[in-house]
Amino acid sequence: MSELNPIPFWFLRHGETDWNARMLSQGQVDIPLNAVGLLQAKRAAEALVGKGIRSIHASTLGRARVTAEIVAARLNLPVNLDPELQECAFGVKEGQVMSGWFDDWIAGVSTPEGAETFVHLRERAVTAINRATAHPGPVLIVAHGALWRAVRQAAGLEVNIRTPNALPLWVEPPSGGRGWRLTAAELSA
Repeated sequence: MSELNPIPFWFLRHGETDWNARMLSQGQVDIPLNAVGLLQAKRAAEALVGKGIRSIHASTLGRARVTAEIVAARLNLPVNLDPELQECAFGVKEGQVMSGWFDDWIAGVSTPEGAETFVHLRERAVTAINRATAHPGPVLIVAHGALWRAVRQAAGLEVNIRTPNALPLWVEPPSGGRGWRLTAAELSA
């Protein structure tokens, strides 16, 4: 399996959508940000001011793209769109409540009909992250929750953790005998 390049980066899951609020699996259904999600993206943008970000790389799905565009406007940077940063296709489970099937999918026990396997998602995610971090950094990657779970697995971190919408995470590679580390940015109230 591919491994993450040992390069630090910022990760930002997109702002909230109506389906997030209802705990529904979005996958590649292009659900837009809701009003809360737009505010979350603006708050994340403020938190990222002064962090030295030199490039922004985002999924082509609207919820991540718009989140990235809001941050990019505040940081005066362009957005580099990468279709490999898209969320996993969940097949017949798109639009369904996130339940036991999701845990089984991550564990590799079963994959819903028409869905991408978690192993394939991990390979795709690592490739996309490594491509982004090859740019002068620090870079900001704006993507999705299941994709982030795959990255967490590649980093040797606990996998099945729900990452809050629009919470900037500083991701640092192993050093001094410690594994990958995550630090959340301070968000203003």
